Amino acid sequence: MSTSIVVNDLSFAWPDGGSVFEDFTMTIGPGRTGLVGVNGSGKSTLLRLVAGELTPSAGSVSVTGEIGYLRQNLILDTERRVDDVLGLVEVRAAVAAIERGDVDERNFAVVGDRWDVEDRTRAVLGRLGLAHVGLDRRVDELSGGELVQLGLAAQLLAEPDVLLLDEPTNNLDTRARELVYEAVRTWQGVLVIVSHDRELLAHVDRIGELRGGEISFYGGNLGDYEAAVAAEQETARRLVRVAEEDLRRQKRELGDARIKLARRERYGQKMWDTKREPKTRMRKRIEDSEIAAGKLRNMHVDKVSEARDRLKEAEEAVRDDDEIRVDLPDTVVPPGREVLRLSDVELRNGVRLTLDVRGPERIALVGANGSGKSTLLQTIMGAIPPVAGEVTVHVPARWLPQRLDIVDDERSAVENVAAAAPSASNNTIRARLARFLLRQDHADLAVGNLSGGERFRATLATLLLAEPAPQLLLLDEPTNNLDLASVRQLTQALESYAGALIVASHDQAFLDTISTTRRLRL
Repeated sequence: MSTSIVVNDLSFAWPDGGSVFEDFTMTIGPGRTGLVGVNGSGKSTLLRLVAGELTPSAGSVSVTGEIGYLRQNLILDTERRVDDVLGLVEVRAAVAAIERGDVDERNFAVVGDRWDVEDRTRAVLGRLGLAHVGLDRRVDELSGGELVQLGLAAQLLAEPDVLLLDEPTNNLDTRARELVYEAVRTWQGVLVIVSHDRELLAHVDRIGELRGGEISFYGGNLGDYEAAVAAEQETARRLVRVAEEDLRRQKRELGDARIKLARRERYGQKMWDTKREPKTRMRKRIEDSEIAAGKLRNMHVDKVSEARDRLKEAEEAVRDDDEIRVDLPDTVVPPGREVLRLSDVELRNGVRLTLDVRGPERIALVGANGSGKSTLLQTIMGAIPPVAGEVTVHVPARWLPQRLDIVDDERSAVENVAAAAPSASNNTIRARLARFLLRQDHADLAVGNLSGGERFRATLATLLLAEPAPQLLLLDEPTNNLDLASVRQLTQALESYAGALIVASHDQAFLDTISTTRRLRL
């Protein structure tokens, strides 16, 4: 039987009643499948259901073959050793016992044909850029990026038939990402990847899009999918125009029919009033006229109703791709004005640098994991003091940390922006939030109850609408865990931002879209 994932009539809801899937069905066979969709569409939840971490309330999930699963937020016990994470403790102990002369059959049973387990493990670690990581090291000695790579290494060593990866390139530097891309390119079996990484999704065989509780598959990689969706949307918009014209025509014909019927009624009334024919004949004529008029009226009313239904159906096929459009004139920094100066600053990781930022520069902060990018941003904002040197910020500055935790999840978007911009009126705040696609009731919900994309926009609004307006913006891996729509909306918002920008990111495609003016490598 071919390796596959088969989901039949699956339903799942969270304990609070929030429904994620209802009568959901899909089949994924061999090959590399990228899973995309807006935040909150259920991508990670679907992987957890397939992996058996969650139990559906109805329906079934069937996986043929062994399954491996790399979670999005990999949290490991810091006391564990690397060989434990890789599942090698028992076999390493058995090999060591046999080499000491212990001929207990249980040791041979544990080892099986895995006598070269350490050599094979080092080869896999080397492929993922972890050749320097010893098997006896503790997990707490590794960086966040190295933990993700270690989790992937564990899956590659297990050689599952079905592998599920949830945002496997988050927090990885450029070199580490390339190694993950290579592992994906050479994978044999069923591979399902949830990711916003455009380069990673360039290596898949098909895209599965989750939308409205259903999944649609598109052959090819992310570029092919976007081209197909663009073509679908052009067709959908054309059908809307056709349906709109049809509705206008049906309304005109209905209006014309009503005019004709009114004329007939006036003529009939005139004949009755002048008594030009016998009453019996005139009464029969009126009855026949009323029946014919009713049929004609109903026919045109039905046609208008059908035209409305066709228009509604055509409009539903057009995606609601609202865009963020904001004006941020107070963020303007004149060319040449000094914004930031770092004078022979030493970071706590030993990196020393001098930096002068002037005018509306856009600086991409790049470097390997652990090189000090986040530390530098925190040092600029005063969250971490420099070991030596001086940091001088000449303009209002704001910082967006990786965890997007600058908002209070217990308060609404309106309340969060009001706290950051105390002089703004309630109406002004609501109008501004509407430009960030947070309208009506959604602006009044607690931020913690919003979808991922809405929470991100609330965070972005709180950051950019703050008083005084930020003329220096620091962003730390801002695209981590964002869906493709949210990344696009972040780019749109930054198009309106006129201040200086320093962005720490491994997302090359994102850095290209925001027009960085120079790069600083740590």
